[in-house]
Amino acid sequence: MTIRRSVVVLGPTASGKSDAAMTAAALQPKGSVHVIVADSMQVYKRMDIGTAKPSPADQALIPHHCLDVAEPNDRHTVAHYVENVAAARVAISDAGASELIVGGTGLYVTAIVDGLDMPGEYPEIRAELEANEDTEAMFAQLFALDPEATTKMDPNNRRRLIRALEVCLGSGEKFSSFGEGIGTFAPTDTRLIGIRWDRDILRERIARRVGIMINAGLVDEVTSLCAEPEGMSPTARQALGYKEVIEFIEGRCSLDEAVAATVLRTQQFAVRQERWYRRDPRIEWVDVQKDPVAEVTPHVLGALA
Repeated sequence: MTIRRSVVVLGPTASGKSDAAMTAAALQPKGSVHVIVADSMQVYKRMDIGTAKPSPADQALIPHHCLDVAEPNDRHTVAHYVENVAAARVAISDAGASELIVGGTGLYVTAIVDGLDMPGEYPEIRAELEANEDTEAMFAQLFALDPEATTKMDPNNRRRLIRALEVCLGSGEKFSSFGEGIGTFAPTDTRLIGIRWDRDILRERIARRVGIMINAGLVDEVTSLCAEPEGMSPTARQALGYKEVIEFIEGRCSLDEAVAATVLRTQQFAVRQERWYRRDPRIEWVDVQKDPVAEVTPHVLGALA
């Protein structure tokens, strides 16, 4: 299997990475560049507005992979994503094309660039953990079993916390012992281009983006998803914006409060994304001043050449 070029465009949410990647891809000969989406929520069908999924027009212009591969009620894991990427790379190789990886989920980018040794699954243990509402106690339990894993984890990220405990308890091995690629940053033929903003400006971009999503019909989108017979999985329900809108729909907050909470949680998430990426010395950072398309696209074109 041969892929002509492998390039990553990464950055925090609302940084403009998708626009820069699409512009660069569109300037290449038709069909010569395929996009692999590295986003843990864009894998879900019908979750379009809140995940800022590439538009149908963009998908028609440039082949996209790893989008819309799971139902909203599915539990889609990194292991599933690795399978999606393997299938995508066969198609890209067969087309004699380059891959342009557009990433916001750090673990997904790592899964592509460095590979991950994926631990097994233990559904009974996971079910017990999901029934435990004491997130703080579970974090303490993980710290006792695998303190190294807690250094790379948000204490409030229940999905990731439950997965780590599931592996520790089910396999008898430390969760941190899996995925040697995390934190090693081995040499790679993949070019990694990162978008970096002044943090205050990025916060403003996030607030504007959330407002655009609300105006575009996010509440209607979430209402429709919740009304589906199978509903949404715990993973999908935790997506940025979806969690907050669900609380509004269920009468637990006002729409203004849901919007404010979405903005705050997205801003906090962007900080965590930055922290994840800045550990990697292989990333070529572009400090954007005004326009990510104008300022980042030339770097992407150079990497694809």
